[in-house]
Amino acid sequence: MVKKAFFKTFVAVSFSAILESALFFSGCTSSLLITKAHASSVFTSLMQQQGFADIVAQVKPAVVAVQVKSNKKKEDRFFSNFFSGPGFDQLPDQHPLKRFFKEFYDFDKPKNKFPHQSRRLRPIAFGSGFFISSDGYIVTNDHVISDGTSYTVVLDDGTELNAKLIGKDPKTDLAVLKVSDKRKFSYVDFGDDSKLRVGDWVVAIGNPFGLGGTVTAGIVSARGRDIGTGVYDDFIQIDAAVNRGNSGGPTFDLNGKVVGVNTAIFSPSGGNVGIAFAIPAATVKQVVQQLIEKGSVQRGWLGVQIQPVTKEISDSIGLKEAKGALVTDPLKGPAEKAGIKAGDVIISVNNEKVADARDLAKRIANIKPGETVTIGIWRSGKEESIKVKLASMSEDESKKEASKHSNERGDLDETLEDYGLIVIPSDDGVGVVVTDVDTDSDAADKGIRPGDIIVTVNNKPVKKVSDIVSTIKNAQQLGRKAILLQVRTNDQNRFVALPILKK
Repeated sequence: MVKKAFFKTFVAVSFSAILESALFFSGCTSSLLITKAHASSVFTSLMQQQGFADIVAQVKPAVVAVQVKSNKKKEDRFFSNFFSGPGFDQLPDQHPLKRFFKEFYDFDKPKNKFPHQSRRLRPIAFGSGFFISSDGYIVTNDHVISDGTSYTVVLDDGTELNAKLIGKDPKTDLAVLKVSDKRKFSYVDFGDDSKLRVGDWVVAIGNPFGLGGTVTAGIVSARGRDIGTGVYDDFIQIDAAVNRGNSGGPTFDLNGKVVGVNTAIFSPSGGNVGIAFAIPAATVKQVVQQLIEKGSVQRGWLGVQIQPVTKEISDSIGLKEAKGALVTDPLKGPAEKAGIKAGDVIISVNNEKVADARDLAKRIANIKPGETVTIGIWRSGKEESIKVKLASMSEDESKKEASKHSNERGDLDETLEDYGLIVIPSDDGVGVVVTDVDTDSDAADKGIRPGDIIVTVNNKPVKKVSDIVSTIKNAQQLGRKAILLQVRTNDQNRFVALPILKK
């Protein structure tokens, strides 16, 4: 029922948002190491299928290539497509890999005869996608279509059709396109990814390096992977060959059902090394349904800033296990209205235990706004229950609230928004907490992420945003080109040289 995807789309030298994959596995019956008890059934099954040819023939017509035109500057998009993503941007500036690619890029890009002229082109980005209905709904990755102004899909038979963006969800890196045509499109169905076991075969189809429909095969290497891209990380790890251009392509089980959407790879070189990540079908179905119905995803919002509960913290407050989420600050919203306070540890939601801060975020997000939930907390050495009516908050509202909250806590006239950062003072007075980062900023390129703590600037302690702003001003007067930030992520410290904007 499904078909191909062809394109180049975003590459990334590490966890790059691009893992379009295609599973190709040839003659796979000769050297498998399996137990005698299962040998007969395994080989019989593979022989009956004649490899993966029958599955591919069934699903390949539903896979498409996605072409995206954008108004973004060509060189900016080129560089971000090839050298971005968690991992690469966190490498030190002098790292051999980073230095090589930047030198190559600077050498290779065309020189502008008019340095003061701003050339805005309409470059094309490439990715993969697949039909989920006969009337033309297509699933792909958000990072494939982001910044796009127009979209074209290429069918398995080479037909090109214009597509309309129905909705996107950056938090899960999913998007839905729609093409209108009199024909009925071949499409694929979602499977039950919860039945996938580590070691199960999977097949992926995509468009690596713009070569067109390519099939690869592999196994499920792990479940529930967190690669640090957001609170909703819950990836299926596969070892099928996945390269740039496969983003948004499907991963199938041996029944021809979609069990995942290829989204990222881990690679020191930018090429396939057998570590790829797919968004589970259960997540995709839930998000896609809302995107089709509403154009966006509505998630429950509790309104708290939280941090992990460490062993030291649990010991200090008498909590038996280092589990749950410690409330560092209730924002103006549902939690504050219900009486949740800073210092409370959220240990359950609707009587289901909360493992950690990430688990809490997922649980709340899966509950519809407007519903009342029972929040179990640990306060003053004992358990309590609080009823909270969840609200909903959009991305823009979240940024506005974070900025407002920052202003309420001081530094009314001094911000780092020009540097793509929104920060608030930490509760312990050590550093400032990053609450939001502009993805197109130098700060994002340097690997600064929401939740990071800026501890020092030019080796001087930071307590409020004005400490950083004043240091920037002093550095500008001295003719410096950058300031040195000490950034703490979880328990790891690193130094980041942040370029100073020209006056």
